[in-house]
Amino acid sequence: MRRRLGSPAALAIAGALALAGCGGSDSGDSGSGSGSGKAELSAGSAYMPQPVSDDMAAGFLTVTNKGGAADELTSVTSDVAGQVTVHETVDGAMQEVKSLKIPAGGRLELKSGGDHLMFEQLKSKPKEGQTVSVELHFAHSGPMKVEMPVKPATYTPTTGH
Repeated sequence: MRRRLGSPAALAIAGALALAGCGGSDSGDSGSGSGSGKAELSAGSAYMPQPVSDDMAAGFLTVTNKGGAADELTSVTSDVAGQVTVHETVDGAMQEVKSLKIPAGGRLELKSGGDHLMFEQLKSKPKEGQTVSVELHFAHSGPMKVEMPVKPATYTPTTGH
């Protein structure tokens, strides 16, 4: 199952399929435990609106936890930025936080107008149609790679919850 896919769209699809296996394991069972006492994380709905600034961008995604234990998103790294910070939005004001909770059997939604990722000190300005690779780091689970397609600056997801 290890093939090189050429186009950005194919890479995005391959990334989404890898995430369906919870972190890119070739098998559905990575041997990480029974599931009832551990977090079982997957990510989806990832995207970055094309940045309007030369040095900053935002990123959005949903982390779903099908496991029986909570976890926390503690940091994010990406080759495209000098640093990626995690922000929460409370009463319309955004602030950087050390982590965001992912409840057992629940989800963490990073969305426009709410909690989100900030890509700071961009090394190059991502353009619509490109894909940005990020790595999510958690308090208890291993790191997870996510492919984040760059959408138009005005993009709004049609699915919501």
